[in-house]
Amino acid sequence: MPPTISIWDGLRRNNDRSGKMRSRTTMELFQYWNEVRGGRDLPRRDEIQPADIRSLLPNVFILQAQADGGIHFRLAGTHICGLFGDELRHRQFSALWLGGQQEEAARIAGQVMKRCTPILLAGSGATATGDRLDVEILLTPLASPDGTGDRILGALSPLSRPIWLHMKPLQHLVLDSRCAALPASECSTTAGLTGSRIDACDRPFRMAQHLRVFEGGRRN
Repeated sequence: MPPTISIWDGLRRNNDRSGKMRSRTTMELFQYWNEVRGGRDLPRRDEIQPADIRSLLPNVFILQAQADGGIHFRLAGTHICGLFGDELRHRQFSALWLGGQQEEAARIAGQVMKRCTPILLAGSGATATGDRLDVEILLTPLASPDGTGDRILGALSPLSRPIWLHMKPLQHLVLDSRCAALPASECSTTAGLTGSRIDACDRPFRMAQHLRVFEGGRRN
């Protein structure tokens, strides 16, 4: 079993870690998030327009912090649901990860919201028969209309297209040690991104093709 990886602690020890985006979806979503937020720490959810990122929607998701302390999927693209062979309705973000890493995954997502810091994660998905799929995961902070950073706009992108993709569902994701906190005010999506520690600090989505809107959670 892979060891538990404290990625946030690793970032604090290694602020020079480099994280280069490999997926076009990751690059384009991060660029869009950066443009919408302008000079602020994070954009509001009602400022995110699905029509502006239509081609990315199958791999896009939104997480929301809940009163019970969990971080649940609010929206998930059809490609993400297809990877796991199931809708992610009411599922916690941490539930997608290997048992020993669930707490760390939840902690990372919580820090993205608390610190208003986008994070780039590298990992892999595993099927029941042991097949592996490298994935890239982007987590960017998102605010409610009142400015509370209780949401995440993210993307989960496969980095290859094996023949079994979407035929064998992933059982869980596994974090690896490659990740970066993205200095949004300085980065370029076409070059290597220098990881650094950044200490900081609605209108519901309309139904759009390739997105599944999940009921539940707070409405504003």
